[in-house]
Amino acid sequence: MSWNEPSDHGDGRGRDDHDKRDPWQRERRPDNGNGSDNGFAFISDFWKKLSGGNGGSPFDRKRTSPVTGICLILGVAVLGIAATGFYTVREAERAVVLSLGKFDRVEEPGLHWYCPFLQSYKTVDIQMVRSTRSKGSMLTQDENVVNVEMEVQYRVDNPVNYLYRVVNPDDSLNQATDSALRYVIGHTSMDDVLTNGRERVRQSTRELLGNIISPYNMGITVVDVNFLPARAPDEVKAAFDDAIAAQEDEQRFKREAVAYKNEVLPKAEGKVRRIVEEAEGYQREVVAKAHGDVARFEKILPEYLKSPEITKRRIYLETMEEVYAKNPKVIINTGSKGAQQLMYLPLDQLMKQGGRE
Repeated sequence: MSWNEPSDHGDGRGRDDHDKRDPWQRERRPDNGNGSDNGFAFISDFWKKLSGGNGGSPFDRKRTSPVTGICLILGVAVLGIAATGFYTVREAERAVVLSLGKFDRVEEPGLHWYCPFLQSYKTVDIQMVRSTRSKGSMLTQDENVVNVEMEVQYRVDNPVNYLYRVVNPDDSLNQATDSALRYVIGHTSMDDVLTNGRERVRQSTRELLGNIISPYNMGITVVDVNFLPARAPDEVKAAFDDAIAAQEDEQRFKREAVAYKNEVLPKAEGKVRRIVEEAEGYQREVVAKAHGDVARFEKILPEYLKSPEITKRRIYLETMEEVYAKNPKVIINTGSKGAQQLMYLPLDQLMKQGGRE
């Protein structure tokens, strides 16, 4: 027999003893057959226990019905739940609110409230620059294997699409990057991948990546693409290092040749201009002298027509004077027709003596 079961010893005191032993002081009520009175009695007894056992409210100690107490408890519970619905969205974030699992709204930065059990929210940082990398061994256009690695920096521009458009947008972007990079590497020679075609590979990969992710509307914007240094497989790394060194030497020799060209070409062009200017000056000089001779001849011609012998003699003497002035030594034949007698005239010495006298 349990401790709260009534016991009658035949003397009529069993019920009173049981009431004294019952800690809840539960009052027995007649059952109407459906059990509702017992349930209501249990709630009433619980409220009495909560209020101190005398049926009064814990706030005003007045007599209060059980329904009012239940409403008060429910009100406190509702207020407590409502107080937990406040949340803060930071400056760099946006909050996506769902009502019964369906998109409702996007909240801007600040203090907001949502209804627990009916609504939920997720915050997304739209200013943080995220990054993902794609790397691996890829086959080039000339059937060589090269190890490449590319880093993609991106930012969330649409939080709704980022959260609910695709299952995992970050992983999807990584797979799209790998696909775009393999396509570009497969259409590029190894020399271009390792040396001077790196910028073209980067630009082509970025354009192709944008075309791939655009139809999916993942809520992502690609900020930048960085093509990290590529290298050959370890088995042939030494040979490719030599090839790269040779290409670097080629570029160095080209730069040196261009520098030599820039040094020599201006000098040659200056020399050409000087020769051309000298030739043009000589041309002008000869032409001017010819014009002067013609003018002088035109002046002499009338005099020659008047006295030819005198004019001939004067021209001869002037010519000989000009010739002798340029020659310091003169040899004159003074002999007759049958004898060869030569006379040497040291004009330079004679001129010096004449100057001393």
